[in-house]
Amino acid sequence: MSIDTETRAAETDSGAVEHVGIAVVGAGFGGIGLAVKLREAGFEDLVILERADDLGGTWRANTYPGCACDVPSQLYSYSFAPNPDWSRTYGRQPEILEYLRRVAHEHDVVRHIRFGAELLDARWDEEHSLWRVRTSRGDLTADILISAAGIFAEAKYPELPGLDRFEGKAFHSLHWDHEHDLTGKRVAVIGTGASAVQFVPEIQPKVDRLLLFQRSAPWIVPRLDRPILGLERLLLRRIPLAQKAIRGGWYAAIEGFGLISLVDKRFRHPYEALGRLQLRRQVRNPRLRRTLTPDYIIGCKRAIFSDAYLPALDQPNVDVLTEGIAEVRPHSLVLRDGTEHTVDTIIFGTGFTSIPSAYHRYIGRHKLSLADLYQLEPQSYLGAAVAGFPNFFCTLGPFGAAGNQSAIYMIESQIAYIVDALKTMRDNGIGRIELRPEVQDDFLDEMDRRSADSVWLTGGCRSYYTTADGRNAGLYPNWSFEYRRRTRRFDAESYALTPAAITEMSR
Repeated sequence: MSIDTETRAAETDSGAVEHVGIAVVGAGFGGIGLAVKLREAGFEDLVILERADDLGGTWRANTYPGCACDVPSQLYSYSFAPNPDWSRTYGRQPEILEYLRRVAHEHDVVRHIRFGAELLDARWDEEHSLWRVRTSRGDLTADILISAAGIFAEAKYPELPGLDRFEGKAFHSLHWDHEHDLTGKRVAVIGTGASAVQFVPEIQPKVDRLLLFQRSAPWIVPRLDRPILGLERLLLRRIPLAQKAIRGGWYAAIEGFGLISLVDKRFRHPYEALGRLQLRRQVRNPRLRRTLTPDYIIGCKRAIFSDAYLPALDQPNVDVLTEGIAEVRPHSLVLRDGTEHTVDTIIFGTGFTSIPSAYHRYIGRHKLSLADLYQLEPQSYLGAAVAGFPNFFCTLGPFGAAGNQSAIYMIESQIAYIVDALKTMRDNGIGRIELRPEVQDDFLDEMDRRSADSVWLTGGCRSYYTTADGRNAGLYPNWSFEYRRRTRRFDAESYALTPAAITEMSR
């Protein structure tokens, strides 16, 4: 078997089915980056399965007002595709999406994408040593399956009694209703996560009344966003080293946030002081300041960068409510203390499901889905491979994301690891690789040990950083540069390898 041949048809039990060497699921940052590097390594027999009609992943799906990245653009971009023309320190959704489109076109990746091809089912065929993949555009088989399905792609809704009887407009930030005019409306915003922090300042001046339902106050620290001047962009185009230096500076600054969890919680004090200072400067009402003061250690859940959120909450037409919602009525919300609030619109800023739907559709050698395993406990090896899933890799799998670094940095590390694994297979005539279970077990034990005293577990909060039973839900509990070192080379000794000649005989 060779995984870099032209697309071909393989005879299977059900007749002629298209066969590809590599199938990638998802055309966001992970899928586009993978395709670029796979093509550079000489792999042309690949297809990207994208359920939407455009590429971009979360940056295609999220279009709510104010949608932007909370990592500086110079760092939230591929290292192999620097962009000297970012208009602001922090990229906004349309600009990030356009950047991804440009990279995909410039590297001739678009021709590999099948739009409108939603993954329905992907099962490992042990007898024939290949993946059988069903999509909304037809079936195929693949030697290698790679999941680049994003983790911020499917909306999470709270369970609210009576929500189905609400007669006003209700939608999630992920599915923003741009046709619905909020001017003069009484709007309830449920949730205070990163998305809500961005869209609340955008809608607050328009609405008649804004009720913000807060379960716990987020840590808000200065964003210091600003336009990038034309002269600055000119210098970045003329002096590429300057752009690398700026990227390195931002990397070090964000990596430094790991001091709180990875070294000593006492490093939290400067960051918390910065957050409290911003709260005091931007919120005049002492009672509101107390409501907006977090009661947990910064870093226990995602800290948020914003200069506009707190001032928006200190306006006369905004109420911050901490009482839980007991019931939704046709035109109102009833709180647990019995008070009732009339509203026209409900906007959910309640984040995303913790397990992407695609994880339910990858079925490994033991007939269990990736979601089945994840629900038992978050498990993978380096966030890139999973025991029991031969010829399978993923980006941003469990313990493949960092709480103190750009997701793109981690994705690029995983891409390098995966491409090196496939080159190893090609160059050594390997037809099948499977992570050794004991390697994954040792890795998970290491993750548990390193997480035991982390701020995510002991910082006094609950968040998607942790599982229901209080374990690390999948953040890499070490420095990102240490992760980059571990993923720089494919460690073939951690896998069971089967020669291609043997796998070919089974077909």
